[in-house]
Amino acid sequence: MCGSAGALLQQKVWAPMEADSIFQPLPFHSLTLRNRILRANIAGRFDNADGSGNRARINWELKFAKGGVGAIISAFAPVDVRGRIVPNYAAIDRDEFVPFWRELGRQVHEYDCKYIVQLAHGGRQRDIRGIEYAKGLSSTDKPDPVHGFEAERMSLQDIHDVTRSFANAARRAREAGLDGIEIHGANGYLFTQFLSSAINDRDDDYGGSLENRARLLLEVVQAIRSEVGRDFHLQVKLSTTEYANVLNPWADRGNTIEDSVKVCQWLEAAGVDAIHVSSGSMFAHPRNPAGSFSVKEVAKTYDTLLGSGRYAFRNYVLFQIWPFNALFGRLWRRQGLSLDRVEGANLSDAAAVKQAVSIPVLCTGGFQRASLIRQALDKDQCDAVTIARPLVANNDLVKMFEQGFDQPPVPCTYCNKCLFNVLKNPLGCYDESRYSSHQEMLDQIMSVYDPPSFSSADNDQIERPSA
Repeated sequence: MCGSAGALLQQKVWAPMEADSIFQPLPFHSLTLRNRILRANIAGRFDNADGSGNRARINWELKFAKGGVGAIISAFAPVDVRGRIVPNYAAIDRDEFVPFWRELGRQVHEYDCKYIVQLAHGGRQRDIRGIEYAKGLSSTDKPDPVHGFEAERMSLQDIHDVTRSFANAARRAREAGLDGIEIHGANGYLFTQFLSSAINDRDDDYGGSLENRARLLLEVVQAIRSEVGRDFHLQVKLSTTEYANVLNPWADRGNTIEDSVKVCQWLEAAGVDAIHVSSGSMFAHPRNPAGSFSVKEVAKTYDTLLGSGRYAFRNYVLFQIWPFNALFGRLWRRQGLSLDRVEGANLSDAAAVKQAVSIPVLCTGGFQRASLIRQALDKDQCDAVTIARPLVANNDLVKMFEQGFDQPPVPCTYCNKCLFNVLKNPLGCYDESRYSSHQEMLDQIMSVYDPPSFSSADNDQIERPSA
């Protein structure tokens, strides 16, 4: 990648490893990480249409294990086919998928890296409809506000079934020899749809008060503990401040940090081992992933959704036609964060949660400067950070920190092109300004397919069967 030698020297700030809080082990109740940096949940559509995983997924995860992170949190792993957000994501909803997760974990472990699978259910929030079902299950029967995917209000039987799906998925994760699980309770997916005062419109035991809105999440935690015991790592990711009115000032703002602190305390009492702090009542959200929003870039891939949600065609027109695209882009940027505020944007929420609980607190939010991470750890704002986009840009970011760099010579620009492309194209860094050539960018993106799932050696074996 591009970058002068002088720039390299300017980025380098040496710190003794033994005094560096980033590289201190992080103990949980039943799990210890070798450092304080985790790869956050992110992946592309690398897998098979039926939810089975493949070689490209393993290659993707090994990029970060080799790069030195203490643990990897998997991408969204559906616990039920009706909880998928896109096709071609590895799921953990069937026993026959356990061998794949076991092999993935085995290979990640070779690099002294832990693997935590994120158990998830999209509810009404999806990116591509798929062919398995039409309406998503949710706390409400109102469609999701971004793409307009239709929703069906969950019955008590649905709630019971989803609870069992999470418990069974946790059992599979343990059987696969993985190191723990994370319940995805953030960013607009199913648990956000129950937790949020801006979304949940039920009038039964799962709606109304904060206690009722948190009931499903707490029951899932209880079911998981009953299934896998107390000695298997379990953490929960939450949008601790929702900003649900970010695109509609007349809407309910959703849960506040004060609401979420109470939920975190209930989760700790229920046996959760860590809290992972995020933000936003939906995905994508102007504050998550914070950074640039190019309507022109979004328009290149948004046509993938045209046959899906009821608002998809409207959005496509908005993204394509001036002045609507200019107005939408301006609104998004105004409600988001300036580029100099992206890194560490959730630290104040993480600090509030950390003051209220005794379990470790993880914080996500664009981290790529060692000095800021150290400061957050040393000030006790959080116990570890999770990183996605900056690690996609620089897979060996942690090794750079070990070598004394404060930030990578060619840092992530928070352009979000990686996420704009994920619906159609392989996940990778698409900011061509970071590369010496277009071909270098393509080589980096396509490296996820190396080693391949089928090689010439396999072909020779097929052509020359043993006698």
